[in-house]
Amino acid sequence: MENVVVAIFKNESEGFQAATELKNTAVGRNYTISQLELVQKKYGRIDTVDGFDTGADTTDDSMQGMLIGGLIGILGGPLGVLLGMSWGGLIGVAVDAGDAADDISLLEQVSGKLEDGDTAIIALVREENENVIDSLLSKFDVEIIRFDAAVIAQEVEEAKEAEKELKKHAKRELKAQKKADRKQKIEEKRGKIKNSFDEKGGETEG
Repeated sequence: MENVVVAIFKNESEGFQAATELKNTAVGRNYTISQLELVQKKYGRIDTVDGFDTGADTTDDSMQGMLIGGLIGILGGPLGVLLGMSWGGLIGVAVDAGDAADDISLLEQVSGKLEDGDTAIIALVREENENVIDSLLSKFDVEIIRFDAAVIAQEVEEAKEAEKELKKHAKRELKAQKKADRKQKIEEKRGKIKNSFDEKGGETEG
């Protein structure tokens, strides 16, 4: 089964060490890491600081490349910020795919859990046994979240559409606000011009 595995580290050096170790053992007996990105969240931004692509095939090769990059783009964008604000206080301990509530997506979980200063590994993995990757990371202080890659691919697609709608809405709101501000400024100028005429008219009568 292809999964997206997210491992969140509070200790930056452990995140880098884990990424290096996984790179050196990217293909194992019961797993294959197709793609891995190491990211850090600082001042609300999520930046990729390291990563690798083994070129290993997945069941659906179209998921390679676009999936992890798209997921990181969403998490670091305005929708990721909104999801973090909405779900941060509702999500408790990390859960595996089988234990996750149906209405709490990976995007929501990661957005709620990934805090400023955190380092995270986000990887596309084919796993016959989920315990293998978990065991490799067990020596670190880490939270692991895992979801079906196909579900995440759909989530990313839907999130991109939602971001488009957010941007359209923001543009409409900005345009409406500019229009209202412009109307107010025009009225203010109209008043000043009228007052100028009134003042000159008073001077003429005098």
